[in-house]
Amino acid sequence: MIATILLQASTGFGAQQIITFGLIAVVFYFFMIRPQVKKSKDQKKYVNELKKGDRVVTTAGIHGRIIEVAEATFLVEVDNGKIRFDKSAISLEASKALNTPPVVTKS
Repeated sequence: MIATILLQASTGFGAQQIITFGLIAVVFYFFMIRPQVKKSKDQKKYVNELKKGDRVVTTAGIHGRIIEVAEATFLVEVDNGKIRFDKSAISLEASKALNTPPVVTKS
């Protein structure tokens, strides 16, 4: 009985199903994995190119200006002082954050 079940299972898995699974994998790679890897590379390149005087926004939403660059951290000047951030905490440059369209609400 088990031999019959295994024989039926093995004959039902044809080339068409293999091609279908292959196409699903390719689509998944191009729409999910590849864009995320590209975004990660761009973010790493951006953070490595930051220098003293650049305006940035952190992942917490804090806006400031870089006043010191260390090996793994940035010293960022904000309105009421200075804060040291890890390089991974920098989200984007402030000019990109300021160029976003305002949110309009109906009153």
